[in-house]
Amino acid sequence: MSRINADRGTDIPLRAIFDSPTVAELAGVLDASASSSRPALTARVRPSAIPLSPAQSRMWFLNRFDPDSSAYNMPVVLRLSGALDVSALAAAVGDLVLRHEVLRTVYPEVAGIGFQRILSPDDALVELVTERVSESVLLERVSDVLGASFDVTSEIPVRAHLFQLDEFEFVLAMSVHHIAGDGFSMGPLTRDVMVAYEARSRGMEPSWSPLEVQYADYALWQLEMLGSEESSTSLVTRQLDFWRSALDALPSVIDLPLDRPRPAEASGRGAMFSAHLSPEVNAQLEKVAREHGATPFMVLHAGLAVVLSRFTGEYDVVVGTPVAGRGERALDDLVGMFVNTLALRSVVSPGARFAELLESVREFDLQAFANADLPFERLVEVLDPVRSQSYSPLFQVSLTLQNIALTELEFDGIHIAEVDNIVATTQFDLDFVFNETLTTDGSRGGLDLHLTYATDLFEEATAARLVDAYVAVVTAAVADTSTIVEMFAVESV
Repeated sequence: MSRINADRGTDIPLRAIFDSPTVAELAGVLDASASSSRPALTARVRPSAIPLSPAQSRMWFLNRFDPDSSAYNMPVVLRLSGALDVSALAAAVGDLVLRHEVLRTVYPEVAGIGFQRILSPDDALVELVTERVSESVLLERVSDVLGASFDVTSEIPVRAHLFQLDEFEFVLAMSVHHIAGDGFSMGPLTRDVMVAYEARSRGMEPSWSPLEVQYADYALWQLEMLGSEESSTSLVTRQLDFWRSALDALPSVIDLPLDRPRPAEASGRGAMFSAHLSPEVNAQLEKVAREHGATPFMVLHAGLAVVLSRFTGEYDVVVGTPVAGRGERALDDLVGMFVNTLALRSVVSPGARFAELLESVREFDLQAFANADLPFERLVEVLDPVRSQSYSPLFQVSLTLQNIALTELEFDGIHIAEVDNIVATTQFDLDFVFNETLTTDGSRGGLDLHLTYATDLFEEATAARLVDAYVAVVTAAVADTSTIVEMFAVESV
């Protein structure tokens, strides 16, 4: 819906898609809608001191608070098989940094405040460090490289390292600090490197279409779009009003069944446990979502609420979820920190049917996504929950559903395969990520579930029981949505 609004200059809520299920009905809503006051995202005149975006401000503060931490490094690890032209790849990495200003930006401190300072290409050279390694030490060396911290006040936020295993086998490991990129940025970043490599391997410069805007333009636009909190009609004020009410009297921390006491300060170390939902279960999940005017994410959210309620004994359950924040078309190909975070609250009644829980989850989620522009960092400041270095504010469990294509391809004679799970870090106690794998013809496959859990708190066996319970609840719920919540078979941790 955000893309439709951005393209048409309207201000239609997400709910309109669900209330107008046919194209004709939605077209009628669009025709009758009023114009939006949302400013257009275009290139901006840059002030001498370019402010950080709200999301960058939080990353900047965290980096200043703990400059040795690598918890906010975003990894890209690709296995490259074939006759690789290393010099062309090195040039391609340079092309990437030239294309995206945010990758050659440092964030110096002036009077206690961070600002963006965009470096010239000559001052932001990225060396592709090359190293010959054996397969036996590869993972250790990749982990070392990806775990190296950034000082964002003086270092550009990207590094690239190429490991050579033999004449035709390589691993490219790139690290981008979260202040300059998010998970959704890894797609355009990888694509741009490969496009530039193809050109450089032929002795040419990449001929990609110029970017309409850069991240600095977005940061200035976002501040204008949100408006002032002193105005009762501004977007930021309206959305703050919603969230204050929606998250009133929120529990400060979820009472998960921990295997170890919380440390005074979370280390960010994690491990992963995975499971799979079959294509048949995924198809049934899609059917249930459609029948209830919901999305597959909402069904998964309701299922997770059941599991967390059963394991904690609590009925007021909050999970977080990321939203891409890329409603404007000009952001499609841009690397940057656009993602926002939402806290989704649900009340689980043991005697309710799953369909009733799904309806309440749907209602809250629709309202939350309609108020997704307010930066999470500002929401935390306003709500001012109990702060602790041992857990994240507002929620400690995260849920993500993402659609991904097959992660292997052939490109200019090089076989490229994404390497996952090299370094497991987590900002949360539990981070559930569903990947809906698409087949080569674009049809739906199953759902891969990856739980990254904080090893400060949990043993693998506990993570396994949580995942098994989640899979069991979702499978049973989509088979029969009339099931009473307390009747789901959930093994206690």
